Amino acid sequence: MNDLRAFDLNLLVTLDALLAEANVTRAAQRLHLSQSAVSGQLARLRQLFDDPLLLPADNGRGMTPTARALDLAAPVRAALDQMAGIVRGQPAFDPATAQRTFQIAASDLSTAVLGLPLAGLLAQCAGPGVRLAFRMADGARIAAQLQEGEVDLLIGSERMVPANMRARLLFDEHFVMVQRKGHPRGTAPLDLDAYCGLRHVLVSTSGGSLHGFMDEHLQALGRARNVVLSVKSFALVPGLLCQSDHVATVPARLAALHAGVLDRFALPFDGQGFALYAAWHPRFHTDPALAWLRDQVIRVAA
Repeated sequence: MNDLRAFDLNLLVTLDALLAEANVTRAAQRLHLSQSAVSGQLARLRQLFDDPLLLPADNGRGMTPTARALDLAAPVRAALDQMAGIVRGQPAFDPATAQRTFQIAASDLSTAVLGLPLAGLLAQCAGPGVRLAFRMADGARIAAQLQEGEVDLLIGSERMVPANMRARLLFDEHFVMVQRKGHPRGTAPLDLDAYCGLRHVLVSTSGGSLHGFMDEHLQALGRARNVVLSVKSFALVPGLLCQSDHVATVPARLAALHAGVLDRFALPFDGQGFALYAAWHPRFHTDPALAWLRDQVIRVAA
């Protein structure tokens, strides 16, 4: 299939429908074609790609895509979306006059360190019709939500980014220890003995755990810290520390947001950091509104 002059682009529309429906009859109904016409086009597609593409399912109902077909699904859908955009001639996005609600999936940490500054930036550079809606990122559903446009943008660590998504590194992050100003420990630099002997608050995003990855680092060193409280949200940590002599290990950018009430200290051991990414589905890569939103997120991250 090296010569595109011999290729009927309508076959991509048929392939997209067949992959979505996994059933010739339903694909024909979706395309408003006869079943025999779609079967004929499937035969041509099999010849062009030198692959069966769809095989009868073992249970006798519908069809099962081959590995080659699964690899084709995303680029075919993206190509059709791009061609549709060319035909429609997508208008430029004007944030001053647009009516648009952007849906962003993010953890409470990502919302605190990027979402809130993003909201402040949009209040300055966008009109009243541009709104933000944050939701917790659901790892089991985020790929489908991005594909269907239910979620416009994911902000999360690399492990949260589904395969086949576009992604942009926003920043690399490291951890620090924080304590309330006026803490009886004073402001001396930390050593390992002092760190382990303090009363720690642990953030367990899954809920309830008193052992996190910092504890795994310490365990490898033959040490353990004194974790006395576990909470599910980073948002709770500053208030808890201000009302107690507890300490917590948190991302440096979160600590910086509360520099007025919390003191920060470098960890006395090499604690693994993480990277935060913005991710979106390829089918929306050229959407002017989402391109503008991504630019604003990158501005805030910088």
